[in-house]
Amino acid sequence: MFVGHYSAAFAAAALPKAPKLGTLFIGAQLVDLAFFAFVPLGVEAMRVAPGTSAMNPMDLYHMPYTHSLLGAGVWAIGFALILRFMLKEWMPAVIGGAVVLSHWLLDLLVHVPDLTLAGLPPKLGLGLWNHPGIEMPLEIGLLLGSVWLYARARAVTRESFALLVLIGFLLLVQAINWFGPPPAAVDAGLWGTAIFVFLVATVLASWVARTRIAR
Repeated sequence: MFVGHYSAAFAAAALPKAPKLGTLFIGAQLVDLAFFAFVPLGVEAMRVAPGTSAMNPMDLYHMPYTHSLLGAGVWAIGFALILRFMLKEWMPAVIGGAVVLSHWLLDLLVHVPDLTLAGLPPKLGLGLWNHPGIEMPLEIGLLLGSVWLYARARAVTRESFALLVLIGFLLLVQAINWFGPPPAAVDAGLWGTAIFVFLVATVLASWVARTRIAR
């Protein structure tokens, strides 16, 4: 799942006390940012294994610190505490932490069994990556539905160029992920590209938050 994770950020940003959209975009992909930073360090691991699932050839066989429920919970609490320190309020901190935790819950829907509760078996995952006809419309539906909630709550007009650019970027990256050539190896190109995409999405989300039209 890629764009589906950002549905949590858009939906949360519709709440009155929510942090800014760019901040929530960081929260939505925080555990993946950590994962792709940990892989080159050997802290967590993945490998190319065609056939792992119908939609994803990557075997995510060791990621106890980011993609266990306990690990995601720790990242969520840490993110919430940082927001509490920065914003001096608990409500936006709780919202931000919930967005971080949502990553694991959304991954549970699509991953083949490679997630854990606390880094040890059993491994969990409902495996929608093996059912593209369900996973693809679900992911796009989550994104577009949450964008509608955000635009409605934050009074963003449909002519908002920044929002259209952000949605277009997310859909383009998702299309490349689905239909482009699979990665040949786990190397700097793979994790570097992933981190770059996350950062660009965050910059664009911050742009949207700055240019929205208030009622």
